[in-house]
Amino acid sequence: MTHQSQTQFISGPAGKIAVHTQGPETGPAVILTHSILSSSMMWLEQAYLLSSTGWRVIAIDTRGHGQSECQSVMCTMDDLVADTLAVMDAMNISKAHYMGLSLGGMSGVGLGIQHADRLLSMVLCDCRADMPSPMGDVWNDRITSAITEGCQSLAVATTERWFGVPFIEANEVVGKAFRQTIASTTASGFVSCARAIQGLDYLDQVSHIKVPTTLIVGAKDGPLPQAMQDMQQRIAGSKLEVIPDAGHLPNIDQSVLFNAAMMRHFFQNPAWSQA
Repeated sequence: MTHQSQTQFISGPAGKIAVHTQGPETGPAVILTHSILSSSMMWLEQAYLLSSTGWRVIAIDTRGHGQSECQSVMCTMDDLVADTLAVMDAMNISKAHYMGLSLGGMSGVGLGIQHADRLLSMVLCDCRADMPSPMGDVWNDRITSAITEGCQSLAVATTERWFGVPFIEANEVVGKAFRQTIASTTASGFVSCARAIQGLDYLDQVSHIKVPTTLIVGAKDGPLPQAMQDMQQRIAGSKLEVIPDAGHLPNIDQSVLFNAAMMRHFFQNPAWSQA
């Protein structure tokens, strides 16, 4: 049985947060969070797969992205953690599974460190737990472009960086969808989240994560496979899945392999799939 996605708006620290729910109301909750300059649209295939196998999917649009508001241009990673908690509290979810990619994975690290009591498990994808200065500095020009020209100025370069030109040329519908999503991101949402990324500093606390954790990363995602291997060694009992021939969004460019890794995580414990 499949379920139509329903959208509701929850009051958050920086304005209304759009939350898209799908699947049986009595199913175990899985929270999905996305990359910067994207929205819950990037999880459509995974949301359908999870909801059709009995899970209650809660896909959150990050502040200033998708349909969510952002009434500030200053934001920390802890603020994004607070946004997730605001959604859980408003929906009366005491504990949930969590899956985040890129920015969503970074804030997920903070959630796992600070609020393990609210989590059943985590899937952290294509992310890191710190932001060395040279990597953080690359966001400065992007921030300037977003402020002066809007996020549409970032659409082509970002999409090519995520997927590579050959994939985009072979998958025009996907490329167009992501360019439109990037272009529609508010400048305040992008700038605030980019500054949160620049301030990312969780690495020394990663070993405090005690919930069952799977790390997933695209093999061709620059320095992130190495960064996630380092994280995996710091999180006791965690698993690392490297998706071959995949870039920054392996759930899109290698969805079959990503979905298999995702389902291995969520069905590793029979008790998790019970309401």
